[in-house]
Amino acid sequence: MDLLTPQEWDVFIEQHPYSHILQTSAWANLKASFGWSPRFIRQDELGAMVLFRHLPFGASVAYIPRGPVGEGDWNALWPAVDSLCKKEHAVFLRVEPEIWEPMPEDFIPEQLPGFQETPQSTQPPRTILVDLRPSEEDILMAMKSKTRYNIRLAERKDVTVRQSDDVGTFHRMSLTTGARDEFEIHSLEYYQRAYDLFAPQGKCVLLIAEFEGQPLAGLMAFAHHQTAWYLYGASTEKERSRMPTYLLQWEAMRWAKDKGCETYDLWGIPDHPETYLEDHFLDRSDGLWGVYRFKRGFGGKVHRTIGTWDRVYRPLLYKAYQLWAGRSN
Repeated sequence: MDLLTPQEWDVFIEQHPYSHILQTSAWANLKASFGWSPRFIRQDELGAMVLFRHLPFGASVAYIPRGPVGEGDWNALWPAVDSLCKKEHAVFLRVEPEIWEPMPEDFIPEQLPGFQETPQSTQPPRTILVDLRPSEEDILMAMKSKTRYNIRLAERKDVTVRQSDDVGTFHRMSLTTGARDEFEIHSLEYYQRAYDLFAPQGKCVLLIAEFEGQPLAGLMAFAHHQTAWYLYGASTEKERSRMPTYLLQWEAMRWAKDKGCETYDLWGIPDHPETYLEDHFLDRSDGLWGVYRFKRGFGGKVHRTIGTWDRVYRPLLYKAYQLWAGRSN
């Protein structure tokens, strides 16, 4: 087992073009600023950034977001991860792999032995992925006609989109979004830390949509290797008929495409099969349903990861944690 420094981890992860931004050392640095302790572990050609959240009485929980990283048999990595988790007194290890359904045959018993699936996901398992490889015109033509119309309407109605470093304005807009849509939002300090870590690397953009200099909506998108992610968005109640969020999303896709990204991940829709989503998106408004109505127009395809899996080390404490987490959701 090799425990790596953040710099050594960066060298390792740069060798894997399909690694996720949630496995980068910058993301580890972000989470370290808000109560998590990251460790970087490597075994041969496999590795993982493991986050530890300490609990009372010396216990902890361990979490691998969108990992492990690398090619090969994951069973070569688990003994080293288990050893690290036990050293940190982890109650359980939670893993959310970047593996898309349909799940390979026998994947769970072969690659996740001893893990059990849990509905208590940390990251959204289902999303929409937009292919950025075609031309801009072809990407637009793949969108729903209403979405394409709204993008052009925003342009005709003098909405402009600019890059910004004004995280405070974005956070103020997110307060409106959270109150309107009943979303949990991060603190100003969290958004600022994320921007400060990723923007200097060219891996984060803050876009603000405006009309006559007045901010109407904003988003923060992140890029790593061949993928970009729309992680955070906000909008006000002002000038909504000008459709600023549509033009904003399109400009984020253009930014990602200019960086050489092949995929734009719209990050998070209701966790239901696509047929159910399409049958019910007009009559549902709870949870992420409003988000789905918006995101489905951008021409991507619905995908789902294989979900969230726990490896339990201390069963009684794990059961107590599950009960607590269930009440918290």
